[in-house]
Amino acid sequence: MISLGSEVGNMNINLVDPELVPFLERFPPLDIWSDLPGFRKKYAQRIEDLRVDLPVIEGVDSDDYTVDVDLLTGVNIRVYRPADCEEDLPAMLWLHGGGYCLGSIQIDDEFARNMVKNVGCVVVSVDYRLAPENRFPGALDDAYAVLKWIFLKANGLSIDAKRIAVGGISAGAGLAAGLALAARGRGEIELIFQSLWCPMLDDRNNYVSSYSINDPRVWSRDDNLRAWRAYLGKDGGGSDTSPYAAPCRAQELSGLPPVYMRVGSLDLFLDEDTAYAQRLVAAGVQTDFAVIDGAFHAFEMLPGAELSRQVRDGHFAAIRDALFQ
Repeated sequence: MISLGSEVGNMNINLVDPELVPFLERFPPLDIWSDLPGFRKKYAQRIEDLRVDLPVIEGVDSDDYTVDVDLLTGVNIRVYRPADCEEDLPAMLWLHGGGYCLGSIQIDDEFARNMVKNVGCVVVSVDYRLAPENRFPGALDDAYAVLKWIFLKANGLSIDAKRIAVGGISAGAGLAAGLALAARGRGEIELIFQSLWCPMLDDRNNYVSSYSINDPRVWSRDDNLRAWRAYLGKDGGGSDTSPYAAPCRAQELSGLPPVYMRVGSLDLFLDEDTAYAQRLVAAGVQTDFAVIDGAFHAFEMLPGAELSRQVRDGHFAAIRDALFQ
């Protein structure tokens, strides 16, 4: 998540990568929960303001569709592909971040175009239903319906149905991991890759790092507790949480597609991501995991930071290798 403006918080500035310090110092406290609808509007406007100074990404076409989830529900998606390319291409199903309560395909529009430009694949960005208005499994149902739509409509979209990956950032990455578990369990579609950017994976919030980030300028413990409550409709940590909602709850991880995952050392998701990566490796899942020293949550999306660009490029290279091998 990109934050909105400036005030000193309580993160130890000496632990932050020097290049990222100026960004952190410009962030204001995140006041999400006192007026969630109002914050959504402010957040969307802030992203639009930031885009004013960014160069236009040429050579990427996009079309909007609505995919039926059930008889009463449809989900909006945006399909991006390299311009003037008619051959069948692999596809990345992309899920935006925002703690299941924020975000949209429009907010991620510039990012999705960048992915197409850097990777050369089709990107299908999903405007899944947000909590608390729509609790689990709403977002998962939306994502799975879009995955089936991609698979069934592949010929008409010039997509190679045998080369479909899933990815996302933060809550979107947690949703992508849950979608991979659901695809494995239902046995209808075989995914070939997971691109997980600082994923939100565990509703229990009981790791050391889960308690360590309380700076109001970044995604904090309080934000995470509230987001899980909104998504699940109850406090996290219960005995009946579905692994499709919180992938760290999955008993068995074998048979999942390869994973590329990165997280910052100052991200409250550090320990749950590390634990998930270790379990993936133990289950025989090809896993490329690394911790980025001095980085806070969702730093990957910061425009103008070299460290952020390097990590983005690493993700894009891994996606390209997986989809075009």
